[in-house]
Amino acid sequence: MRYHIDTIPVWDAVKLGSECPLCALRRREEQGQVERFLGGSVMEPDTRIQVNEKGFCARHHVLLYAQQNRLGHALMTHTHLKETDKRLKKILEDAVQGAQAAAGAPLMKRAFGKDGGKEAVQAAAEKLEQLTNSCILCDRLQDSMARYAYTLLYLFSNDGAFRKALEGSRGVCLKDAALLLRMAPEALNAKQQAEFTEVMQRLITENMHRLEDELEWFTLKFDYRNADKPWNNSRDALERAVTKLRGWCVGAEPDGNKK
Repeated sequence: MRYHIDTIPVWDAVKLGSECPLCALRRREEQGQVERFLGGSVMEPDTRIQVNEKGFCARHHVLLYAQQNRLGHALMTHTHLKETDKRLKKILEDAVQGAQAAAGAPLMKRAFGKDGGKEAVQAAAEKLEQLTNSCILCDRLQDSMARYAYTLLYLFSNDGAFRKALEGSRGVCLKDAALLLRMAPEALNAKQQAEFTEVMQRLITENMHRLEDELEWFTLKFDYRNADKPWNNSRDALERAVTKLRGWCVGAEPDGNKK
């Protein structure tokens, strides 16, 4: 796959000095997508078809709802609801028919699992799960993050200043380390892959140990004997440790904005 190289956002994210520059890019992209879906772009035919088909996951419904545009949110949800209702009819009919057929099967056949009732019901459950797990915003966010990850790897292999900045940074969260390592064979040659993997190993190891120490001191500060001692860099250690382990989800905005 060919990716559009957009170096400025990746450079800016690394300069933030956060626990994970890709988390900052993901959050910014996610917020922008939420605003676009509640704006004029949702009326574009291709976008509306995809919204009707996929809808939004629970997290992105929360973010859409928080924008206080209930009319726009309701319009999208209404058409997705209608499309989902159409698809549900076939799924549930197949489940009922399979279960009824199994109920009418001879006892011995049911005992040895030779009817299709169980399979039909389980297939319906799987299809229902697929309906509830689809999200057009997640899909678009995944595409954007693949592009940013590719750009980071491109800069690592082609820009000495960027490589130095990355090597001196706090690295990335474990979630985005996996994304980068998965994409490395596509973006780097064998020698570059080996170099990048070594850099990731060092950054992850050093920064996990740093956070262990910072989080330990955070907990020790709750001992009255340490009440007058300085926090050092541990006041927000919990939030940053969570970011490193799971990607940004709590604490100050990863891009530095105070939203």
